[in-house]
Amino acid sequence: MNLGTLLTLAASVRRNMAVAVGAAPDVARAAVASFRITSKQETAHVPVALSGEYAHTYTESASIAAALDDVLTLMFDFSRYPEWFSVHAGWPDGPPASPATGDRFTQNARVMGTPVRVTWIVTARTRNGMVLEGSGPLGTRAGLAFSAVERAGSTDLGVVGGFESDALKGPMGAMVARALHAATAESLQRLAALVAGATPAAAESAPDRDDAPPRPKPGPVPHPVTGELLDPWAPVIVGVGQSVHHPTASGTVDPITLAAQAVTAAIRDMDAALPASGALGLFAVPTTSWAYGDTQAAILADVLGVEPVELTQSAPLGGDGPLRLLNDAAARIAAGRLDVAVLAGAEAFASLATLDGAPDWERVPRQKARPRAVGSDKPGTNAAEEAVGLLTPPVMYALMETAMRGRLARDPGDHVTAISQLWSRFAAAAKDNPYAWVRKGYTAPEIAQPSDTNRPIAAPYTKLMSANLTVDQGAAVVLCSAAAAVEAGITPEKWVFLHAGAHADEEWYVSERHDLAAVPAIGAVGDALLTHAGVTVNDIEHVDLYSCFPFAVQAAALELGLPLDDPARPLTCTGGLTFAGGPLNNYSTHGVAALVQSLRAAPGSMGLVTALGWFATKHAGTVLSTAPPQRPFRDIDAGIRLHRTPSRTVTTEYVGPCVVESYTMPFTASGQPEAVILSLLTADGTRFLHRSVAPGVLAAARERDLLGVSAEVRGADITLAPGGPDAARVRTLIAHTQRAPRLHIEWEGPLCVITLNRPEVRNAIDLTMALDIERALDAFDADPEARVAVLTGSGGEFCTGMDLKAAARGEFPVAPQRGLLGMTRKPPAKPIIAAVEGHALAGGFELALACDLIVAARDAVFGLPEPRRGLVAAAGGVLRLARQLPRPMALEIALTGNPVPASRLYELGLINFLSEPGEALSRASELAAAIAANAPLSVAVSKQIVDATPDWPVADAFDRQSELASPVTFTDDAAEGIRAFEEKRAPQWRGR
Repeated sequence: MNLGTLLTLAASVRRNMAVAVGAAPDVARAAVASFRITSKQETAHVPVALSGEYAHTYTESASIAAALDDVLTLMFDFSRYPEWFSVHAGWPDGPPASPATGDRFTQNARVMGTPVRVTWIVTARTRNGMVLEGSGPLGTRAGLAFSAVERAGSTDLGVVGGFESDALKGPMGAMVARALHAATAESLQRLAALVAGATPAAAESAPDRDDAPPRPKPGPVPHPVTGELLDPWAPVIVGVGQSVHHPTASGTVDPITLAAQAVTAAIRDMDAALPASGALGLFAVPTTSWAYGDTQAAILADVLGVEPVELTQSAPLGGDGPLRLLNDAAARIAAGRLDVAVLAGAEAFASLATLDGAPDWERVPRQKARPRAVGSDKPGTNAAEEAVGLLTPPVMYALMETAMRGRLARDPGDHVTAISQLWSRFAAAAKDNPYAWVRKGYTAPEIAQPSDTNRPIAAPYTKLMSANLTVDQGAAVVLCSAAAAVEAGITPEKWVFLHAGAHADEEWYVSERHDLAAVPAIGAVGDALLTHAGVTVNDIEHVDLYSCFPFAVQAAALELGLPLDDPARPLTCTGGLTFAGGPLNNYSTHGVAALVQSLRAAPGSMGLVTALGWFATKHAGTVLSTAPPQRPFRDIDAGIRLHRTPSRTVTTEYVGPCVVESYTMPFTASGQPEAVILSLLTADGTRFLHRSVAPGVLAAARERDLLGVSAEVRGADITLAPGGPDAARVRTLIAHTQRAPRLHIEWEGPLCVITLNRPEVRNAIDLTMALDIERALDAFDADPEARVAVLTGSGGEFCTGMDLKAAARGEFPVAPQRGLLGMTRKPPAKPIIAAVEGHALAGGFELALACDLIVAARDAVFGLPEPRRGLVAAAGGVLRLARQLPRPMALEIALTGNPVPASRLYELGLINFLSEPGEALSRASELAAAIAANAPLSVAVSKQIVDATPDWPVADAFDRQSELASPVTFTDDAAEGIRAFEEKRAPQWRGR
């Protein structure tokens, strides 16, 4: 979980800047600053003030070694803002001319990863300075004032800024202001470098151990508990630690200190010191209560006094980060690249909230190497969501919660009771957790009922259903190889084995998901984990599901097949983010720590921990046990094989009838309704997002259930039909408006079948399909279990090439990496077979030629008719024909444009097999199975030799072949092939 789009702390921040935020950050303050403005003729003391009052303000300054005029020239040249103003994203109407008081202009900005459009008014302009007052979406207000002062040999530049938003209050607004402050500091540094004609020095890249030659693997390690011989590089968790600090009792603390305390506790938990030898990696979960940027891992290493060979950090925002890091560390240990890994993170919002001034939390690391990055930092919301106020987790999750209610066919009262009971069970778990922030325990009525201490946040959520941000907590995990654990003398009773890790992304933007209540990526993660671990969900005895809001727990439980109310298997080991705490990025480190303790208390049991980032967008999971794994650990990209329902078109501009699919009502800090945010579906399946403050709509949302209610939209007005709810109608509409995918992808073990699915245009390829093909082939190449792909078409046709109507509109099907038609420039590295029925004409023939093998129905027809249209088959058609056919045959096909029957191409050797009509796919699948049965490295190198041979000089051919083939002789698969032959069994290939 995280604080949503407007809470992203930009990864580019190089310097930690503080903003003075009092204990009550929502109290408005006047943003007033005074600068001494000096011209060459005179000196005058001129106050520069923001005319409005802002909840959050900041000041920043820089001394620039340049003349005043040089600084002013750049400062007022708006066309050059992209070069130094770090939040600038463009001028919709072009850069403004030299501004004067009263001028108005619009700027596109990107604040912490989020696109925002701000309309500025110049409220004051002097020779040396300017004051801007701006307005953005949903009542957001901002101010910026700056002026320059000439000194002896330099120019001092000062800035004061202010920020306030009805949609972002309390600590959330404070974090946005801090990020703006940091961006301002970075911008001044860039401006100074630009004036000086220099570029700020970049940090050195971290050494890439992936390029290092593999180390020799030691012998097996005995496991005294089970008597088994273990892989020496099997990753095990050997220590976990947590830190909790209550600032009212003992002052304040910074996040790095909390993280270091947690690491110390984890080492203490090991009952041993960290292994003295071997490669150590340090993995840091980025803090959001303070912007350490990409220096956090290095700073933590300095504080701990360790010398890691690798530094790694997860994305700047994302609750999936701890498990992505844990799984990545385990995979690197399993590959022999690390011996020990330390993972830690912390937040200190509670300390931050008690400060009246700027905390002194800045630290400068000794080493400047950039860390490896794990996970995605893509912004979490799209423009439509931002336009209606779906900016923060409570509001977005509340919208999904109402959709979940519709999926479960509950009325509002029953659903609130159910989720309150669920959260009451989490509160009970927190009561028994010594590291939990809130250990009071709450009943379901206390959680459900709004009160002075439990205000409504966004219907149906109250404060006690929401993640608790204001905590000081840290957590850490130490893991190492089995061999390193033995060397360090760590008792095996402390060992917890990592059996499998997995991750997958949902359809990224919530509003573009087919069903707001469905999160199939969680199910894909669960399937991958359990399959690799060789267990079922019934074998999992201990669970910690990510629990920022009730929706996250319900959605995960539904996908994983876990009951919500099984007293023998609670869904949390900590108590969740509301009560246990550990908010934002680092919660799941606490989840792992608690799960490890549960597993140690029940030797031989298995546990599952999950995590998510953004709005149930990016997911991760890990299976753990004190029992050794059946198979070597793998970090699995479960999204590769996830069957994805086509996304929805989303809009905020629509006129006509629609049906309420979901809705929520965010509340102000005083408990008053702020607006109603509706998600509606049109008859063609378009999702229409609407924000209404109309009294009638507000009253309707409070007085009755709107799920399934018809609506009529006219301009900015929406009319809700009378009558009761109809959740069943919504579910039917969702099902009936599902679009067929343009590209259908099916996985059958090692085989990937890719079907072009535009039968209405004989599978002609437009830009969207070309991009889909490229993504599918990227996923196929990336999947370590995938061996062979088959490319075919639907509706009895293979492909008739480029969609000419789309091309006439200027939409050419060219993918960025793989070229025309999504494949012809760069086919996959692994074998791919074309299964051709009907016609393979123009680009369709070129697609088939880009495949390694072709199976065609006897009545299939091929051809390159481009010359008849004044074109050339330049997507590899002519080129590949020339390489694969005798020159006269290639010229005949390329020059005449005549159709060629499959039988003739079979005789020429261009087609591998002919099948009966309708059976090309099944015959191609048989061929694929024969290839997949062989050792993957042998197949890969054999294909590489065949493709490279034409370019080799004859005299060098055998030497070149040996260079490629010889390493295969010494692989594990080569040894396995010999053993399997001797033992008269099928080999078990591992691809290494």
